[in-house]
Amino acid sequence: MTQRLFQRPAAPAEILIKNAHVLDPRTGLDETHDVLVRDGHIAELGSPGSLPEAGGPDGQSIEAAGMHLFPGFVDPHVHLRTPGQEYKEDLETGTAAAAAGGFCAVIAMPNTAPVLDDAAILRSLSEAATRQARIPVGFLASITHVLGGAALTEMAELRDAGALGFTDDGKPVVSAGTLRKALQYQRLCGGVIALHEEDPALSRDGVMHEGAVSARLGIAGIPSLSESTMVARDAALALYENARVHFQHLSCVESVQAIAHAKQAGAHVSAEACPHHLMLTDDIVRTLDSRFKMNPPLRTETDRRALLDALKSGLIDCVATDHAPHARHEKEVPFEQAPMGTTGLETAFAALFTELVLSGELQLETLVERMTNGAALYELPVPRIAIDEPANLTLVDLEARYEVGAQGYASRSANCCFHGRTLQGKVLLTVAAGTVAHQAPMPVKDPAVR
Repeated sequence: MTQRLFQRPAAPAEILIKNAHVLDPRTGLDETHDVLVRDGHIAELGSPGSLPEAGGPDGQSIEAAGMHLFPGFVDPHVHLRTPGQEYKEDLETGTAAAAAGGFCAVIAMPNTAPVLDDAAILRSLSEAATRQARIPVGFLASITHVLGGAALTEMAELRDAGALGFTDDGKPVVSAGTLRKALQYQRLCGGVIALHEEDPALSRDGVMHEGAVSARLGIAGIPSLSESTMVARDAALALYENARVHFQHLSCVESVQAIAHAKQAGAHVSAEACPHHLMLTDDIVRTLDSRFKMNPPLRTETDRRALLDALKSGLIDCVATDHAPHARHEKEVPFEQAPMGTTGLETAFAALFTELVLSGELQLETLVERMTNGAALYELPVPRIAIDEPANLTLVDLEARYEVGAQGYASRSANCCFHGRTLQGKVLLTVAAGTVAHQAPMPVKDPAVR
């Protein structure tokens, strides 16, 4: 079977996590347990105080009373900037940021330099991940050569080399005919077609949402119609071709309506939403802080509410960060000149927990389920807290508060739209594919001391 996730080797975890509130919506766990991880797998679940200490010289015992243990999160949409733009991010720093945010796996986009449009590039990148990536990384290859929107890549060869699917993320596939050919090809070779939806004839030179705020600021806007018309078109193509399509970073109510119509019609489609679109609106762009410049742009409160309702109902299947690191000198320019994108791996859970769960707008178990569901959409094993499962875990102190960026970032870039905010919910431990990928300072009992 073709390998599709890659990470550097590390010692299997030997950990006893004691007195944690274990929450896993898929296995029905929602109570205090001890969890024993042995040889990188969940060996035992027991009532508090019932399990033996972790064995071996590297075994550790973690007192987790008052903390929550979740399945590790999976992000289906990140930019790791490798190859070619390592000054922004690389496999090591990007996966370190992911681990710090509680993620046990991520899926990287192909808009790199060179573009990931050739099997040789994919093999080289996969090999690099086996040396550098702290957590498992999967890769999407491009749909068209150099993201040009015209000539299709050798999708079958890329799939055989390990691609999870295909996307021209960052650019839309403008030609319906080209996309239809790609969907036909995808039915033969497998994988998922993931789409960044934007009509360039409508978005043109816009840099924020087209609406009252853009009019007041005198800044060129991007109408929501630019996204939603493409979503509707491509959902119709997916239905017609019986193809598997995933819609990336939805931002507006009309796109939600188009997805609802497509799913009701029987199309095999899924969708994601990002923390920034679920929490922020274009009103914050009044600051002209380029951290709030992203594509698709922040839209209105009506759009935000529609996205949140769709996430709660499951119409939107998962949370994705669209982690898009940029160097400081690139973002510290006038708003119109800055590149699109915000980082998000380190803050996704805490931001959503703080703004939506604590406010009562979203249930904690729903958030956990949506932050792990990205795996299922790409036919990867979904993290579960159950005996004999590989240990993919994140331990979070839901009471801990911290200022974003005050202690720096694990990411190489600092263009986080939540920079300076006080968030609640700090990730203390991430175990990914059975190995400890991140551990923050916490009370750790020496297993030799009883």
